[in-house]
Amino acid sequence: MERNIMQELVKWKDGKTDRMPLVLYGVRQVGKTYILREFGDRYFQNTIYINFERMDTIAEYFQGELSPDRLLRLIEEYFDQKVIPDRTLLIFDEIQACKRALTSLKYFCEEAPEYHIAAAGSLLGVAINREKYSFPVGKVVIKTLYPFGFDEFLNAVGKRHLVSIIREHYESMEEMPQATHQELLEWYHRYLYIGGMPAAIHEYLQRDSMVNVPEVQSMILNAYTADMAKYATDSESTKIRNAYLSLPAQLAKENKKFQYKLIRKGATAGLFGDSIAWLVFSGVVLECDRVSRGEAPLIAFRDVSAFKLYLSDVGLLSAFTKISLDNILRNTLSELYRGSLAENYVAQTLKSKGYDLYYWTSDFPVSELDFLIQKDGEILPIEVKSGEHVKAKSLKHYSNMYHPKKMIRLSEKNFGTEENMCAVPLYAAFCI
Repeated sequence: MERNIMQELVKWKDGKTDRMPLVLYGVRQVGKTYILREFGDRYFQNTIYINFERMDTIAEYFQGELSPDRLLRLIEEYFDQKVIPDRTLLIFDEIQACKRALTSLKYFCEEAPEYHIAAAGSLLGVAINREKYSFPVGKVVIKTLYPFGFDEFLNAVGKRHLVSIIREHYESMEEMPQATHQELLEWYHRYLYIGGMPAAIHEYLQRDSMVNVPEVQSMILNAYTADMAKYATDSESTKIRNAYLSLPAQLAKENKKFQYKLIRKGATAGLFGDSIAWLVFSGVVLECDRVSRGEAPLIAFRDVSAFKLYLSDVGLLSAFTKISLDNILRNTLSELYRGSLAENYVAQTLKSKGYDLYYWTSDFPVSELDFLIQKDGEILPIEVKSGEHVKAKSLKHYSNMYHPKKMIRLSEKNFGTEENMCAVPLYAAFCI
């Protein structure tokens, strides 16, 4: 299954000067190991794969001197293979299980930049934050692998041609032929249920059925919960889990601002702030911060006391809340929760494109705009509607205040334009 990040990995490989080791970050089971091994198979003469959770002998090598020459010699002897610059990809997987290996990346950067070293690890950021070994800041290239976007999903299910069609209509803003529009909405609804986790998509493709997809998703959700216990103390993991379990209730509100009282009675930022930070830092949830002004730079107007949280994958959200495909297709969900699914989908799409997530509110009149992103020095306001009901009062209020050059309304309606507002179908969110 093709991933967009492969192009970025190739650019890293082809860099001829000041090459640094690469660290691939991402939530558990998002496909980090698969993509690195596929990268090695396609673009290198040979790949040496080291899993620090399974290969204790190699982990012990890193307890001594971290000289690249010494480490490479020991690795070559263990695998009976030469590590050849520009021809060998050296993969350090589950690197959080060997913190000295993480530290060694600094020395590979400084003393042996001719070698290609790619590291990956589940919940890497959390592990780094807890241990005594420092992260090699400024000595590694960091990439993040997110769940399959809708465009990648279409490629995986054999609908690659539809991706090109969507891009063409996004550029021109010409209305999509109605039959194609309806077909794409059907695939979008399936994506809300299946989501972008590779194992869930693989299960669907293998059986040409979605019957067992929730079981696969539940296994992933259980693995997240297990990691909370693995990477935190007992008291911390309990608070993290309680905050995590409150997500459906947080999203099932008109005002989706995170409320600590929904975790438990008497909960406060002081008690659960670190738990929220853990979930965000691990990649399990995505944070969308409130801004008080729709002006650049958005980060300067960030309100740290107000934020929304979305799950990292909309399919996992469907599984978390035990939504059925029939609920989505027949539109039998609560209107509030249908909107939550659409927002979650847009949040993960924008995040995977590299945008920081913000939302905007106004007190007079009371308005809330779902997303603001900073793109090419301009602020782009985005409103999300889950169906074809598209009255956009908040978008109009924002426009009257800040006069943006362009605005986007995402909904199930076809492409179109109205002054500076672009009507974009939800299935085309990846084009933004």
